[in-house]
Amino acid sequence: MAGPGVRLVQKVSSTRGFAKVAPHVIPVLDRAVHRVTRGKVLLSAQLLPGVVLTSTGARSGLPRRTPLACMPEEGGRGWILVGSNFGRTDHPAWTHNLLAHPDATVSWKGEDIPVTARLLGGEERAAVWKALLVFWPPYATYQARVEREIRIFRIVRR
Repeated sequence: MAGPGVRLVQKVSSTRGFAKVAPHVIPVLDRAVHRVTRGKVLLSAQLLPGVVLTSTGARSGLPRRTPLACMPEEGGRGWILVGSNFGRTDHPAWTHNLLAHPDATVSWKGEDIPVTARLLGGEERAAVWKALLVFWPPYATYQARVEREIRIFRIVRR
């Protein structure tokens, strides 16, 4: 059962104001803290588990580092990444990168792990979406706010 602090954060993170500010502030803070702690700490991971995804830019071909919340899968075999973009209109850039170049790296608890990403669809996506709504209920608010279907990726160790 979620405590009052977690419920408050879930409520705040579901607001439109948070959706406008968070994408500009949270990744910058996460990257700075991650760098200073040599990959051992992500601020956002104090609420949700998190990884730093290093993908290849879809157009640029350059490495792109993105701190992301994730839902770890049982046994450490992989993670679920959600392209919610805090309920903003467009798909986040990192989802385009993974569609173009599915091989990437994640930094997980200080370890760099080569991974391959796969966009989920159909029944598999529906089952994962149900689990995600239990894991972090604000995802429902994000989806209700946009017409696009939020992209969900499963990333697994290569």
